[in-house]
Amino acid sequence: MDLKNFTSAIMQIAEEKGISKEKVVETIESAIAAAYKKEYGEKGQIVRAKIDLETGKVVFWHIRQVLDQSMIYSDKELEDLKDGKMEHIEGKIRFNSERHIMLKDAKKIKPKIKAEEEIEDVLETQEDYGRIAAQTAKQVILQKIREAEKETVFHDFMEKEGEIVSGIVQRVEGNNVYFDIGRTLGVMPKEEQIPNEFYRTGGRLKVYVLKVEEGMRGPLIFLSRTYPKFISKLFELEVPEISAGSVIIKSIAREPGSRTKIAVVSTQEKVDPIGSVVGQKGTRISAVINELGGEKIDVIEYSDDEEEYIANSLSPAKVLEVRIMPKNKASAIVPQDQLSLAIGKNGQNVRLAAKLTGWKIDVRGEEDDKKEKEETKTKKKVKKTKTKKEEK
Repeated sequence: MDLKNFTSAIMQIAEEKGISKEKVVETIESAIAAAYKKEYGEKGQIVRAKIDLETGKVVFWHIRQVLDQSMIYSDKELEDLKDGKMEHIEGKIRFNSERHIMLKDAKKIKPKIKAEEEIEDVLETQEDYGRIAAQTAKQVILQKIREAEKETVFHDFMEKEGEIVSGIVQRVEGNNVYFDIGRTLGVMPKEEQIPNEFYRTGGRLKVYVLKVEEGMRGPLIFLSRTYPKFISKLFELEVPEISAGSVIIKSIAREPGSRTKIAVVSTQEKVDPIGSVVGQKGTRISAVINELGGEKIDVIEYSDDEEEYIANSLSPAKVLEVRIMPKNKASAIVPQDQLSLAIGKNGQNVRLAAKLTGWKIDVRGEEDDKKEKEETKTKKKVKKTKTKKEEK
């Protein structure tokens, strides 16, 4: 083997796959150690190699673990194990002279060594490797490179969990959509897809990295376009004030593909939170709406005052009065001609307002509220009259 050229070639492959130099060196050393053991080593031996990347020279060691008498099975215990008279004792192992060395013998080589430590014996360096040994080295390198690549991808996307990435639709299988998100594929299950959104092969979309898990064949990356935080991350990309922290998204309520409400607040007096999010002539909010395929977005101003916040949440309807009631309930009074606007189609507006604020909101028209008040007054008068008659 021309180790110097061999190392250079592997380093090039690793660079293309985004694997660290340390991992590559470790891979080469494992492969050369495996090739050495195959050609010159003994069964059960642990062989390690250290390569000099400048010269291509390699040093080999035979590694043995140092054991004391309490850590190994006695001959009697081994017989009992074989005959089934006793079970395996945790912490004890079978002594193998190729893998282990007793403490008293190890101290002759290294006086200060302790049990459970390792002792290294330098092996004679060999330059010539057979076909089988070379094949073994090749297999080890390919396997280690694959493992290192999977590990690198896993850690890269773990760092991107909760972030937005750009993906290209690679294929649609059943209810799942697979995206090419760079160096690997991500999957978007049915429940994370925007209803009625069409996914065309080759189409590019922004997706939210929902979670990353380790799978048998590599990392499993789950994507979403329905998760509420997808909205806030899209606005972070479009609105500098949000990414800078001068405007904060306090709450999001969303019915994917249809409508979203977001509550925003400014941390600086001179910054208009709604104006910042909407942008000049609506350019910023339009960019987000376009990414979501036309989903409507209502931007409302957050307030610590509960009545004001609930009134704002029912936008675009104008609210005349909000009454706070027990058990986290609130009643919102609106002009009669805006009652349907406040409630929304199929109750969507009031439903999203309730999700946004965390309050159960009952919306009433102004005239309906007056009638109810009058009816209540009338009932009270009748009740008082009956009570007086009963007293007489």
